[in-house]
Amino acid sequence: MADLKAIKKRIGSVQNTRQITRAMKMVAAAKLRRAQEGILSSRPYAYRIYSILLGLFQQQGVSHPLLVARPEKKIRLVVLAGDRGLCGSFNATIFKEAQRFLKTKKEENVEVTLDVIGKKAFEFFKKRHPIQTHHEGLLGKATYPRVSAIANELLEAYKREEFDAIYIIYNEFKSAISQKVTVERLIPISEEVPEGVAGIWTQAEVAGMQDYIFEPEKQKLLDEIVPRHFRMQFFRCVLESIASEHGARMSAMENATQNASEMIGSLTLEYNKARQEKITKELTEIVGGVEAMK
Repeated sequence: MADLKAIKKRIGSVQNTRQITRAMKMVAAAKLRRAQEGILSSRPYAYRIYSILLGLFQQQGVSHPLLVARPEKKIRLVVLAGDRGLCGSFNATIFKEAQRFLKTKKEENVEVTLDVIGKKAFEFFKKRHPIQTHHEGLLGKATYPRVSAIANELLEAYKREEFDAIYIIYNEFKSAISQKVTVERLIPISEEVPEGVAGIWTQAEVAGMQDYIFEPEKQKLLDEIVPRHFRMQFFRCVLESIASEHGARMSAMENATQNASEMIGSLTLEYNKARQEKITKELTEIVGGVEAMK
């Protein structure tokens, strides 16, 4: 017969766990709402500036040092993960894709220097791959000036030809329960047009830019818009990752709360059965004792 005291203690322990997971779900939901507002408000601008840059890049006689593709001998990879766990497979999928990327580039004899954002990324890679820079504490307060400062450092290193391209791996936010691991080349601009950009500006509209008159000159416009584009896309990726992390944590804690409730129901049933067995046994012993006295 099961120990009633042990079962009751376990029920109390699971109830406490359920309270914690329920509270974490509510906190994650509140943070997700703010993060979702941030990414939804930044996407239109980020995608529009991307589409404008694509249009300019396709014009005759327009070039820019930051847009010229060089043979990739050295590249910089930025891995965006979270600061905390308890968010399902959010971090694990990022690390899996990053390892696949590193393995592929190694086979191609491409040297990869690694930048990480998020404590989990640092803890994972510190014994697996040399880390160039760990941008600690960024996710707690990811403001545009802070992200822009990091982006400017990367741009300056690219201009000095310390590497030939900048890639980033992050979770793109789809919904509270859906995130997509994305590998994106930020500099030079990728030939693969993001879905959001394709939805804003069609190829016909891009081709029609040939008839536009630009003030100031196209080259001066490029000198301003290319760095701005990189900073904005980098900031968008950070916001995407933050929103994805909160969504993944909210979903994970909701599942954990449901599992705890199911476990409590199962343990309660087990407790009631054990209690009934104990009562039945005691009654049987009493009846047996009475019969023996006759």
